[in-house]
Amino acid sequence: MGITRRDFLKISGATAIGVTLGGLGFDLTPIKAYAATLRKDLKSAKETTTICPYCAVGCGAIVHASKGTVINIEGDPDHPINLGSLCTKGGSLYQLANNKQRVTNVLYRKPNGTKWEVKTWDWAITEIAKRIKKTRDENFLIENTKGQVVNRLEALASIGSAALDNEECWLYQKFLRSLGTVYIEHQARI
Repeated sequence: MGITRRDFLKISGATAIGVTLGGLGFDLTPIKAYAATLRKDLKSAKETTTICPYCAVGCGAIVHASKGTVINIEGDPDHPINLGSLCTKGGSLYQLANNKQRVTNVLYRKPNGTKWEVKTWDWAITEIAKRIKKTRDENFLIENTKGQVVNRLEALASIGSAALDNEECWLYQKFLRSLGTVYIEHQARI
């Protein structure tokens, strides 16, 4: 058979490694690749772009959804910030969408209360609007102590989200400024 000493050592080493791994419980039989199944599912899925909500960088991601369920999230190669790459936390966005422990209802705890109550989104939005209006009505300053017209609200503050794009930030700023809010910060700068 014309096996050289080098070939003999290669074959012997590969056999020894295979026997060792098999003895340790590793299953070396081929398995069906998940990527092939996913690729087939992605063809029929709806594609939506989004921004990673975790940090202030604002990396772009592509979400694939099928029948109302997120089946894959990956970096957006056309996004100017991350060019398709995601950090470890951004790469785990899939778990944010598909998590049985994720809170999906509005939870409300009364002041000095000890129990959470499940409320509707309509109730929550109305309650937030009422509280903002009440705070503004009670604390709006038309003049400062020198008698200068200031028209401002110092009893409310806002910390914006890094997941907002420029247009959403502009609308949010317009809303806050229309209330007279002066303490406005953005999470990307903190």
